[in-house]
Amino acid sequence: MIIDAHQHLWTGDYAWLADESLAPIRRDYTVADLRAAMKTAGVDRTVLVEAARGDDAETTEFLAVAAETPEIAAVVGWASLTGDDLAATIERHRAGRGGHLLAGLRDQIQGHPDDHLDLSRVRAGLATVAAAGLVNEVVVRAPQLPSVARAAAALPESTFVLDHLGKPAIAAHGFHEWRELITPVAAQPNVVAKLSGLVAEADWATWTVADLRPYVETALDLFGPARLMFGSDWPVLEVAATYAQVKDAVEEIVGGLQPDIFAATAVRTYHLEPA
Repeated sequence: MIIDAHQHLWTGDYAWLADESLAPIRRDYTVADLRAAMKTAGVDRTVLVEAARGDDAETTEFLAVAAETPEIAAVVGWASLTGDDLAATIERHRAGRGGHLLAGLRDQIQGHPDDHLDLSRVRAGLATVAAAGLVNEVVVRAPQLPSVARAAAALPESTFVLDHLGKPAIAAHGFHEWRELITPVAAQPNVVAKLSGLVAEADWATWTVADLRPYVETALDLFGPARLMFGSDWPVLEVAATYAQVKDAVEEIVGGLQPDIFAATAVRTYHLEPA
């Protein structure tokens, strides 16, 4: 069993896809497309993650899709951590079709100032998500990593999932700065990290496995395989690679299909049910 802990679906009209550099992925990506891509990479199940549409309706739609798609084992939906009555929103999602597949929530922290996770109203939202038994998934830029460490320390009852290893500046050779920033994050035992999204942070045209290796190997050293998950970040990855190339790159660096990284950590973190 191989689990991809991070993939998306979207339609070509999502606002962020208007960026001209994203023209190659500015189209609808459907469950049929997902199944075809999974087959090429030998992936069995996935976790569907919100795709930056930024509304509750996307989460409702994704849960309904997941309910009809056995390959999708769980959904990480979108929610504003400072939105009105977050607890009621969570309950509304859970009461709807596929609600039992809601495993976590993610706000687009990367679009906020570096200290956003330090704000009291944001911390209150994180606490609400944790109290509901959901994972707090965070997508941040590397300079925001210190705030992730502080939030995780302040909320030890919450499981935090760090997407894309905190988006290191691989193309700009930002390894040393990133390592310094992510080390305190890894020191928090309630943080799990995803080996995902790295080709999008590398040079899209010229990246190699060697470019990714120091980041993945450092994550292995700092987190250990029991707190790491493979994630494809499909279809974002298509700006730089194929689904199979990304999966094969991670497999090569970690020394094979490491059972925690490629399945067991995701099962534990998202409380996945057997297929």
